[in-house]
Amino acid sequence: MNTRQTQLNAFERLLDIMDELREKCPWDKKQTMQTLRHLTIEETYELGDAILDNDLNEVKKELGDLMLHLVFYAKIGSETNDFDIADVCNEICDKLIHRHPHIYSDTIVKDEEEVKQNWEKLKLKEGRKSVLEGVPKSLPAFVKASRIQDKVKGVGFDWEESHQVWDKVQEELEELQVEVDAGDQDKIEAEFGDVLFSMINYARFLNVNPEDALERTNKKFIKRFQYLESKAVELGKSLMDMSLAEMDVFWEEAKRLPRK
Repeated sequence: MNTRQTQLNAFERLLDIMDELREKCPWDKKQTMQTLRHLTIEETYELGDAILDNDLNEVKKELGDLMLHLVFYAKIGSETNDFDIADVCNEICDKLIHRHPHIYSDTIVKDEEEVKQNWEKLKLKEGRKSVLEGVPKSLPAFVKASRIQDKVKGVGFDWEESHQVWDKVQEELEELQVEVDAGDQDKIEAEFGDVLFSMINYARFLNVNPEDALERTNKKFIKRFQYLESKAVELGKSLMDMSLAEMDVFWEEAKRLPRK
């Protein structure tokens, strides 16, 4: 691994390059925080894909792309005299020190759970009126549900046992079925949302990240379906011309393929 000085030199090199690009490159000169926003979101998802694939070389590349965006925002902030990269780094350092009194003060904690509870309590002391204020409004619904549940758990609003959560899942499924039988689309959607929320809650008790779990299933389905498509091509057929029984033969073959 590189020495700390080598790491600092590399970061300084990135700052120097950012300065130069902002001054000389027509594309970089035009960018604003608003134009970069959707690109940053895309880069974050690409990093997430690399992490799920356990492709560490790709993780390294995507971290670089994301770091460039962070430096870019700080550069724009410095041009308006609102903040620069030093302000950004010092802000997060100060927050980390304040939010870790068990490391930087005399607070004693017995486990990870107490650390998380203290974190939420400290944020309320900082002026937040609700523990849910820190959940971004634009988060995808699945991720948002997980964050909401984590947040309220931090102040003690949670189930005590996993079987209670599973009972709640079954209760929500029964309520959904009632509305499906009744045929009220609006109530079906509402109850379906309750089922998903309760399943995400149950995933937390199983130590499963629901977003990661669903994405694994997405990738698995894509792999199997593309195998099915390739077999249809080999037979000179279109999937639309194949029966479900024919397709199922190749689907079962796909399920036996080794995992990568």
